[in-house]
Amino acid sequence: MRYALTLAYNGTLFLGSQIQKESKNTVFGNLEHALLQLGIDSKVIASGRTDKGVHASAQVCHFDVPEFWNDTTKLQKALQHMLPSSIQIKHIKAVDKHFHARYSAKKRLYRYILKKEKSNPFLHDIVTFVEEFDFVKIQKNIQLFVGEHDFQYFMKTGSDNNSSVRIIYKAFAYEYKGYTVLTFEANGFLRSQIRLMVAALLDFSSQEIQEQLSRVKQHKLKPAPSNGLYLAKIKY
Repeated sequence: MRYALTLAYNGTLFLGSQIQKESKNTVFGNLEHALLQLGIDSKVIASGRTDKGVHASAQVCHFDVPEFWNDTTKLQKALQHMLPSSIQIKHIKAVDKHFHARYSAKKRLYRYILKKEKSNPFLHDIVTFVEEFDFVKIQKNIQLFVGEHDFQYFMKTGSDNNSSVRIIYKAFAYEYKGYTVLTFEANGFLRSQIRLMVAALLDFSSQEIQEQLSRVKQHKLKPAPSNGLYLAKIKY
């Protein structure tokens, strides 16, 4: 049987989501370890990776289970008991054997949360604080990313992709209860692409963004911090 699992996690204390040989302290390293304790030795396949410090409110993965684990409620309860409190299982459901968490995904939605004030130690790990920025400019310039573009200048080296072309279906900014939320929905994202786009929105003019997006000129750019980024939804 194949199960799809949706989970949320606070990425602050993890070395990213992807399983690593050097450390078990990753989101899926913890999940695979818990599954092994329950007699499930299947590899966990995620919809995509999140870097160190990045969070998720609806990450999706799949794995195969022996026939005796046919009670998803019981499995969810057992797994949740074994996982750290910073990882929450939202639900588990049976899926077709051809379902693939990564390759079956059609769209991925991320949110980046900003707050215009000095850093707050109680929220520092989950929000990016910026003392000053122009919301109106961000709201206008974020639209420049919508459409099909070659994001070669908006990705970190080491991206394991054959092409840097991506389609962004939606990109918009709004204010909510004192926070600024940037939303991006696309068919996929490159390594650190969203954090580089957010950094450009905070630091670049519309002309500089267009120059970098069209690969006319590459401007010096440091990715925005990881703590404000959330994987919010996977659409199949």
